[in-house]
Amino acid sequence: MLVQDSALARWEERRPSRPRIDVGILGATGAVGQQFVALLAGHPWFRLASLAASERSAGKTYGELPWRLPSALPQEAAGLKVGPLKAGAGPQLVFSALDSSIAGEAEQEYAAAGHWVVSNSRNHRMDPLVPLLIPEVNAEHLQLLPLQKEKKGWRGAIVTDPNCSTIVLAIALAALRQFELKRVLVTTLQALSGAGYPGVASLDATANVIPHIDGEEAKVENETQKILGRFNLGAVEPHPVKISATTTRVPVVNGHTESVSIELGQNVAHHEMLSAFRDFSGPPQELALPSAPRKPVVYLDQPDRPQPRLDAERDGGMSIHVGRLRSCPVLGYKFILLGHNTIRGAAGAAILNAELMVANGLLD
Repeated sequence: MLVQDSALARWEERRPSRPRIDVGILGATGAVGQQFVALLAGHPWFRLASLAASERSAGKTYGELPWRLPSALPQEAAGLKVGPLKAGAGPQLVFSALDSSIAGEAEQEYAAAGHWVVSNSRNHRMDPLVPLLIPEVNAEHLQLLPLQKEKKGWRGAIVTDPNCSTIVLAIALAALRQFELKRVLVTTLQALSGAGYPGVASLDATANVIPHIDGEEAKVENETQKILGRFNLGAVEPHPVKISATTTRVPVVNGHTESVSIELGQNVAHHEMLSAFRDFSGPPQELALPSAPRKPVVYLDQPDRPQPRLDAERDGGMSIHVGRLRSCPVLGYKFILLGHNTIRGAAGAAILNAELMVANGLLD
Protein backbone atom coordinates (compact mmCIF):
# COMPACT_ATOMS: atom_id res chain seq x y z
CA MET A 1 0.00 0.00 0.00
CA LEU A 2 2.67 2.48 1.04
CA VAL A 3 5.48 3.99 -1.02
CA GLN A 4 5.43 1.35 -3.72
CA ASP A 5 7.05 2.17 -7.06
CA SER A 6 3.75 3.01 -8.75
CA ALA A 7 2.63 5.18 -5.82
CA LEU A 8 5.97 6.97 -5.83
CA ALA A 9 5.68 7.66 -9.56
CA ARG A 10 2.17 9.11 -9.15
CA TRP A 11 3.39 11.23 -6.26
CA GLU A 12 6.28 12.61 -8.29
CA GLU A 13 3.85 13.57 -11.06
CA ARG A 14 1.48 15.57 -8.87
CA ARG A 15 3.82 16.98 -6.23
CA PRO A 16 4.83 20.24 -7.99
CA SER A 17 1.26 21.38 -8.63
CA ARG A 18 -0.35 20.47 -5.31
CA PRO A 19 -1.99 23.49 -3.60
CA ARG A 20 -1.21 24.10 0.06
CA ILE A 21 -3.52 22.30 2.45
CA ASP A 22 -5.25 24.25 5.22
CA VAL A 23 -4.43 22.90 8.68
CA GLY A 24 -5.42 23.70 12.23
CA ILE A 25 -3.81 23.31 15.65
CA LEU A 26 -5.69 22.11 18.73
CA GLY A 27 -4.05 23.29 21.94
CA ALA A 28 -2.22 26.03 20.06
CA THR A 29 -1.09 28.07 23.08
CA GLY A 30 0.97 25.45 24.94
CA ALA A 31 4.66 24.63 24.47
CA VAL A 32 4.11 22.01 21.77
CA GLY A 33 1.35 24.07 20.17
CA GLN A 34 3.77 26.97 19.76
CA GLN A 35 6.35 24.62 18.24
CA PHE A 36 3.71 23.57 15.70
CA VAL A 37 3.13 27.24 14.83
CA ALA A 38 6.86 27.85 14.38
CA LEU A 39 7.45 24.76 12.22
CA LEU A 40 4.41 25.38 10.01
CA ALA A 41 5.52 28.93 9.14
CA GLY A 42 6.28 28.90 5.42
CA HIS A 43 5.65 25.16 5.10
CA PRO A 44 5.48 24.29 1.37
CA TRP A 45 2.51 21.91 1.72
CA PHE A 46 0.52 23.18 4.72
CA ARG A 47 -1.05 26.59 5.44
CA LEU A 48 -1.93 27.40 9.03
CA ALA A 49 -5.57 28.46 8.91
CA SER A 50 -7.05 27.72 12.32
CA LEU A 51 -6.03 27.84 15.98
CA ALA A 52 -8.05 26.39 18.85
CA ALA A 53 -7.40 26.42 22.58
CA SER A 54 -9.06 26.61 25.97
CA GLU A 55 -11.83 29.06 26.79
CA ARG A 56 -9.42 31.44 28.54
CA SER A 57 -7.57 32.02 25.24
CA ALA A 58 -10.48 31.75 22.82
CA GLY A 59 -11.52 35.05 21.24
CA LYS A 60 -8.05 36.61 21.39
CA THR A 61 -5.70 36.97 18.47
CA TYR A 62 -2.68 34.73 18.70
CA GLY A 63 -0.36 37.74 18.79
CA GLU A 64 -1.99 38.92 22.03
CA LEU A 65 -0.91 35.76 23.86
CA PRO A 66 2.54 35.08 25.37
CA TRP A 67 5.07 33.68 22.88
CA ARG A 68 7.79 31.65 24.58
CA LEU A 69 10.01 30.37 21.78
CA PRO A 70 13.33 32.09 20.95
CA SER A 71 12.31 32.53 17.31
CA ALA A 72 10.00 35.38 16.31
CA LEU A 73 6.26 34.79 16.28
CA PRO A 74 5.34 34.07 12.62
CA GLN A 75 3.28 36.91 11.21
CA GLU A 76 0.88 34.53 9.47
CA ALA A 77 -0.13 33.24 12.91
CA ALA A 78 -0.09 36.51 14.85
CA GLY A 79 -3.30 37.79 13.30
CA LEU A 80 -5.29 34.56 13.58
CA LYS A 81 -8.07 34.56 16.13
CA VAL A 82 -7.97 31.68 18.60
CA GLY A 83 -11.23 29.75 18.58
CA PRO A 84 -12.75 27.21 20.97
CA LEU A 85 -12.45 23.48 20.47
CA LYS A 86 -15.31 22.65 18.10
CA ALA A 87 -15.35 19.39 16.16
CA GLY A 88 -16.67 19.78 12.63
CA ALA A 89 -15.36 23.33 12.26
CA GLY A 90 -12.14 24.36 10.57
CA PRO A 91 -9.76 22.41 8.33
CA GLN A 92 -10.00 18.69 7.72
CA LEU A 93 -6.39 18.16 8.87
CA VAL A 94 -5.63 19.19 12.45
CA PHE A 95 -2.58 18.77 14.66
CA SER A 96 -3.33 18.09 18.31
CA ALA A 97 -1.14 19.40 21.10
CA LEU A 98 -3.94 19.06 23.64
CA ASP A 99 -3.26 18.19 27.25
CA SER A 100 -3.97 14.55 27.96
CA SER A 101 -6.69 15.54 30.43
CA ILE A 102 -8.95 16.55 27.52
CA ALA A 103 -7.29 15.09 24.42
CA GLY A 104 -8.89 11.65 24.55
CA GLU A 105 -12.50 12.73 24.16
CA ALA A 106 -11.80 15.82 22.04
CA GLU A 107 -9.74 13.94 19.45
CA GLN A 108 -12.40 11.26 19.12
CA GLU A 109 -15.03 13.93 18.54
CA TYR A 110 -12.90 15.51 15.82
CA ALA A 111 -12.26 12.15 14.13
CA ALA A 112 -15.93 11.25 14.26
CA ALA A 113 -16.78 14.60 12.65
CA GLY A 114 -14.50 13.88 9.69
CA HIS A 115 -11.19 15.44 10.71
CA TRP A 116 -7.82 13.77 10.26
CA VAL A 117 -6.24 14.25 13.69
CA VAL A 118 -2.45 13.96 13.87
CA SER A 119 -1.83 13.91 17.60
CA ASN A 120 1.07 14.44 19.94
CA SER A 121 -1.05 13.48 22.96
CA ARG A 122 -0.68 10.14 24.69
CA ASN A 123 -4.35 9.13 24.94
CA HIS A 124 -4.76 7.01 21.81
CA ARG A 125 -1.18 5.77 21.29
CA MET A 126 -1.83 2.24 22.49
CA ASP A 127 -5.25 1.88 20.85
CA PRO A 128 -4.81 -1.19 18.60
CA LEU A 129 -6.56 0.61 15.71
CA VAL A 130 -4.47 3.81 15.90
CA PRO A 131 -1.05 4.01 14.22
CA LEU A 132 1.76 5.00 16.58
CA LEU A 133 3.77 6.32 13.70
CA ILE A 134 7.41 7.05 12.92
CA PRO A 135 7.50 7.32 9.10
CA GLU A 136 11.04 5.92 8.76
CA VAL A 137 10.19 2.95 10.98
CA ASN A 138 6.61 1.73 10.54
CA ALA A 139 4.91 3.48 7.61
CA GLU A 140 2.94 0.29 6.94
CA HIS A 141 0.98 0.87 10.17
CA LEU A 142 -1.04 3.48 8.29
CA GLN A 143 -2.96 0.49 6.98
CA LEU A 144 -4.85 0.62 10.30
CA LEU A 145 -6.72 3.74 9.16
CA PRO A 146 -9.43 2.00 7.09
CA LEU A 147 -10.12 -0.21 10.11
CA GLN A 148 -10.79 2.87 12.24
CA LYS A 149 -13.60 3.89 9.91
CA GLU A 150 -14.92 0.32 9.73
CA LYS A 151 -14.85 -0.49 13.45
CA LYS A 152 -15.22 2.91 15.11
CA GLY A 153 -17.50 4.54 12.59
CA TRP A 154 -15.37 7.67 12.33
CA ARG A 155 -15.55 9.70 9.14
CA GLY A 156 -11.99 10.88 9.85
CA ALA A 157 -9.10 9.24 11.67
CA ILE A 158 -6.47 9.58 14.40
CA VAL A 159 -2.73 9.08 13.92
CA THR A 160 -0.36 9.54 16.88
CA ASP A 161 3.34 10.16 17.29
CA PRO A 162 5.23 8.54 20.18
CA ASN A 163 6.36 9.88 23.50
CA CYS A 164 9.33 12.23 23.10
CA SER A 165 11.85 9.84 24.66
CA THR A 166 10.36 6.77 22.96
CA ILE A 167 10.82 8.18 19.47
CA VAL A 168 14.57 8.68 19.96
CA LEU A 169 15.03 5.11 21.15
CA ALA A 170 12.71 3.55 18.57
CA ILE A 171 14.50 5.13 15.61
CA ALA A 172 17.87 3.87 16.84
CA LEU A 173 16.51 0.38 17.49
CA ALA A 174 14.84 0.30 14.07
CA ALA A 175 18.26 0.74 12.50
CA LEU A 176 19.38 -2.37 14.39
CA ARG A 177 16.19 -4.43 13.98
CA GLN A 178 17.90 -6.52 11.28
CA PHE A 179 20.21 -7.99 13.97
CA GLU A 180 17.38 -9.53 16.08
CA LEU A 181 16.72 -7.23 19.00
CA LYS A 182 16.53 -9.15 22.28
CA ARG A 183 16.92 -6.95 25.36
CA VAL A 184 17.42 -3.22 25.94
CA LEU A 185 18.33 -1.22 29.03
CA VAL A 186 17.82 2.53 28.68
CA THR A 187 18.27 5.44 31.08
CA THR A 188 17.00 8.81 29.88
CA LEU A 189 18.23 12.28 30.85
CA GLN A 190 15.27 14.36 29.74
CA ALA A 191 15.16 18.09 29.15
CA LEU A 192 13.00 20.47 31.15
CA SER A 193 11.00 21.52 28.09
CA GLY A 194 9.58 17.99 27.99
CA ALA A 195 7.48 18.91 31.02
CA GLY A 196 5.74 21.74 29.15
CA TYR A 197 5.27 25.26 30.48
CA PRO A 198 5.76 26.29 33.28
CA GLY A 199 7.11 22.78 33.80
CA VAL A 200 9.39 21.86 36.69
CA ALA A 201 9.80 24.34 39.56
CA SER A 202 13.17 26.11 39.44
CA LEU A 203 14.18 25.02 42.94
CA ASP A 204 13.57 21.40 41.95
CA ALA A 205 15.37 21.59 38.60
CA THR A 206 18.44 23.72 39.29
CA ALA A 207 21.68 21.75 39.80
CA ASN A 208 19.64 18.61 40.31
CA VAL A 209 18.56 15.31 38.76
CA ILE A 210 14.99 14.15 39.35
CA PRO A 211 14.95 10.33 39.09
CA HIS A 212 11.26 9.93 38.27
CA ILE A 213 8.88 11.13 35.54
CA ASP A 214 5.34 9.93 36.11
CA GLY A 215 4.25 7.27 33.60
CA GLU A 216 7.28 7.78 31.37
CA GLU A 217 8.99 4.44 31.86
CA ALA A 218 5.93 2.44 30.86
CA LYS A 219 5.54 4.59 27.73
CA VAL A 220 9.10 3.88 26.62
CA GLU A 221 8.76 0.16 27.25
CA ASN A 222 5.31 -0.39 25.72
CA GLU A 223 5.25 2.14 22.88
CA THR A 224 8.56 0.92 21.47
CA GLN A 225 7.25 -2.63 21.14
CA LYS A 226 4.21 -1.39 19.22
CA ILE A 227 6.26 0.87 16.93
CA LEU A 228 8.71 -1.90 16.03
CA GLY A 229 5.91 -4.43 15.63
CA ARG A 230 4.79 -6.07 12.39
CA PHE A 231 1.50 -5.25 10.67
CA ASN A 232 -0.16 -8.59 10.00
CA LEU A 233 -3.75 -9.57 9.18
CA GLY A 234 -5.16 -6.16 10.09
CA ALA A 235 -3.32 -5.72 13.38
CA VAL A 236 0.06 -4.77 14.79
CA GLU A 237 1.94 -7.62 16.44
CA PRO A 238 4.20 -6.06 19.12
CA HIS A 239 7.91 -6.69 18.73
CA PRO A 240 9.17 -9.23 21.30
CA VAL A 241 12.15 -7.10 22.38
CA LYS A 242 12.29 -6.69 26.18
CA ILE A 243 12.93 -3.11 27.32
CA SER A 244 13.72 -1.83 30.80
CA ALA A 245 13.62 1.96 31.12
CA THR A 246 14.65 4.42 33.82
CA THR A 247 13.61 8.01 33.13
CA THR A 248 15.06 11.13 34.76
CA ARG A 249 14.69 14.90 34.42
CA VAL A 250 17.89 16.99 34.17
CA PRO A 251 18.60 20.76 34.02
CA VAL A 252 18.83 20.96 30.22
CA VAL A 253 16.43 23.15 28.21
CA ASN A 254 16.03 21.09 25.01
CA GLY A 255 17.26 17.64 24.00
CA HIS A 256 16.67 14.23 25.55
CA THR A 257 19.83 12.16 26.06
CA GLU A 258 19.63 8.38 26.51
CA SER A 259 22.18 5.82 27.63
CA VAL A 260 21.40 2.48 25.97
CA SER A 261 22.70 -1.08 26.38
CA ILE A 262 21.47 -3.68 23.93
CA GLU A 263 21.53 -7.45 23.44
CA LEU A 264 21.20 -8.79 19.89
CA GLY A 265 20.39 -12.26 18.64
CA GLN A 266 23.31 -12.25 16.23
CA ASN A 267 27.05 -11.74 16.53
CA VAL A 268 27.55 -8.32 14.96
CA ALA A 269 30.85 -6.56 14.34
CA HIS A 270 31.40 -2.96 15.42
CA HIS A 271 31.66 -1.75 11.83
CA GLU A 272 28.35 -3.46 10.97
CA MET A 273 26.63 -1.58 13.78
CA LEU A 274 28.09 1.70 12.56
CA SER A 275 26.95 0.99 9.00
CA ALA A 276 23.44 0.15 10.21
CA PHE A 277 23.15 3.55 11.91
CA ARG A 278 24.71 5.49 9.05
CA ASP A 279 22.76 3.78 6.26
CA PHE A 280 19.36 3.85 7.93
CA SER A 281 16.58 5.68 6.05
CA GLY A 282 12.96 5.19 5.07
CA PRO A 283 10.00 6.49 3.06
CA PRO A 284 10.44 10.15 4.14
CA GLN A 285 13.92 10.21 2.60
CA GLU A 286 12.77 8.29 -0.50
CA LEU A 287 9.91 10.73 -1.02
CA ALA A 288 11.96 13.81 -0.03
CA LEU A 289 9.24 14.94 2.38
CA PRO A 290 9.70 18.59 3.41
CA SER A 291 10.37 17.89 7.10
CA ALA A 292 12.47 14.77 6.56
CA PRO A 293 16.13 14.97 7.58
CA ARG A 294 18.55 13.74 4.94
CA LYS A 295 19.83 11.24 7.48
CA PRO A 296 17.43 10.27 10.28
CA VAL A 297 20.34 8.85 12.30
CA VAL A 298 23.60 10.76 12.52
CA TYR A 299 26.59 8.99 14.08
CA LEU A 300 29.14 11.27 15.75
CA ASP A 301 32.69 9.93 16.10
CA GLN A 302 33.91 12.34 18.79
CA PRO A 303 34.16 10.63 22.20
CA ASP A 304 32.27 13.45 23.96
CA ARG A 305 29.26 13.61 21.63
CA PRO A 306 26.34 13.88 21.25
CA GLN A 307 25.58 16.80 23.58
CA PRO A 308 22.24 18.65 23.85
CA ARG A 309 23.81 22.11 23.60
CA LEU A 310 25.87 21.23 20.51
CA ASP A 311 23.71 18.75 18.63
CA ALA A 312 19.99 18.91 19.49
CA GLU A 313 19.24 21.74 17.03
CA ARG A 314 21.20 20.26 14.12
CA ASP A 315 19.28 19.24 10.98
CA GLY A 316 16.36 21.35 12.13
CA GLY A 317 16.00 19.18 15.21
CA MET A 318 14.69 16.26 13.10
CA SER A 319 17.66 13.87 13.21
CA ILE A 320 18.61 11.74 16.17
CA HIS A 321 22.30 11.56 17.07
CA VAL A 322 24.23 8.49 18.18
CA GLY A 323 27.69 8.30 19.71
CA ARG A 324 30.04 6.27 21.89
CA LEU A 325 29.20 2.88 20.36
CA ARG A 326 31.24 0.39 22.36
CA SER A 327 31.18 -3.10 23.85
CA CYS A 328 28.96 -3.74 26.86
CA PRO A 329 30.21 -6.53 29.18
CA VAL A 330 26.62 -7.35 30.20
CA LEU A 331 24.48 -7.19 27.06
CA GLY A 332 26.82 -6.80 24.09
CA TYR A 333 26.81 -3.17 22.92
CA LYS A 334 26.09 0.24 24.45
CA PHE A 335 25.79 3.76 23.04
CA ILE A 336 24.47 7.27 23.68
CA LEU A 337 21.42 8.79 21.94
CA LEU A 338 20.16 12.37 21.63
CA GLY A 339 17.05 13.86 20.09
CA HIS A 340 15.25 17.21 20.20
CA ASN A 341 12.22 16.50 22.35
CA THR A 342 9.82 19.23 21.16
CA ILE A 343 10.73 18.95 17.45
CA ARG A 344 11.54 15.34 16.50
CA GLY A 345 9.92 14.22 19.73
CA ALA A 346 6.69 16.18 19.28
CA ALA A 347 5.58 18.81 16.74
CA GLY A 348 8.09 17.96 14.00
CA ALA A 349 7.20 14.27 14.28
CA ALA A 350 3.50 14.98 13.81
CA ILE A 351 4.11 17.22 10.80
CA LEU A 352 6.27 14.52 9.19
CA ASN A 353 3.47 12.02 9.85
CA ALA A 354 1.01 14.28 8.05
CA GLU A 355 3.40 14.69 5.13
CA LEU A 356 3.60 10.92 4.74
CA MET A 357 -0.19 10.70 4.80
CA VAL A 358 -0.43 13.32 2.06
CA ALA A 359 2.23 11.60 -0.03
CA ASN A 360 0.26 8.38 0.14
CA GLY A 361 -2.94 10.05 -1.01
CA LEU A 362 -4.79 9.57 2.27
CA LEU A 363 -6.09 13.15 2.29
CA ASP A 364 -7.11 13.26 -1.39
